[in-house]
Amino acid sequence: MSDKPTLYLVPGLLCDERVWAHQQAVLGADWDVRIANTRGCCDFADMAQRILDDAPARFALAGHSMGARVALAVVDKAPERVERLAVMDTGVHPRGSAEFDARMRFVTIAREQGMAALARAWGPPMVGATRRADERFMNDIFEMVQRYSLDEYEGQINALLNRPDAEQVLKTVTCPTLVLCGRDDEWSPPSQHEPIVAALQRPHYVIIEDCGHMAPMEQPEPVTEALRNWLSDSAAKRSLA
Repeated sequence: MSDKPTLYLVPGLLCDERVWAHQQAVLGADWDVRIANTRGCCDFADMAQRILDDAPARFALAGHSMGARVALAVVDKAPERVERLAVMDTGVHPRGSAEFDARMRFVTIAREQGMAALARAWGPPMVGATRRADERFMNDIFEMVQRYSLDEYEGQINALLNRPDAEQVLKTVTCPTLVLCGRDDEWSPPSQHEPIVAALQRPHYVIIEDCGHMAPMEQPEPVTEALRNWLSDSAAKRSLA
């Protein structure tokens, strides 16, 4: 068992440990960094419980995109266990009137054309315009998406479309909370994060320049630095150990 404090990193929709590769490598020097595995779950409560079942009594928690909503579900279930929280490129609003059709358009592509076609339709809007021409970078995203089965993807979509009201959870968060997003995030823009910051008791807001929705992959160094600053309180680290 590690004597380091524990940090959970929660990937988002169609994502896995690749999203957090830089953060895990760098922060792992001081933290027991664990990548949460929520694949196969069809609702946020089950995803949150899987993390809690694996976690120590106290831990730090960061989620990206859908993973941030899962992180809030963890806080909702066990606020006393989360020492500090980070939410990135995300939202807390309930399902909007147009969201079902928007998500089902991608599900239809996956069902009719396969996960490779889904990857190429879904991936480019998730990154900033300057990275879309980077073939190697985009292939990393495409390969990550294609590691998912259709059933796993549909399970995640079910969780998103039937999600609870995370706005209410924000009001209960008392721990230090990092809110981070890419300046050019078209899916979860900075304007979507401002109400999150306003609702929190102890927020720290970071916008990453020249960056879309996939911030931990697109701009790994500044994202890791933001996380390092969020985790840098030595007293908090001792309480997690």
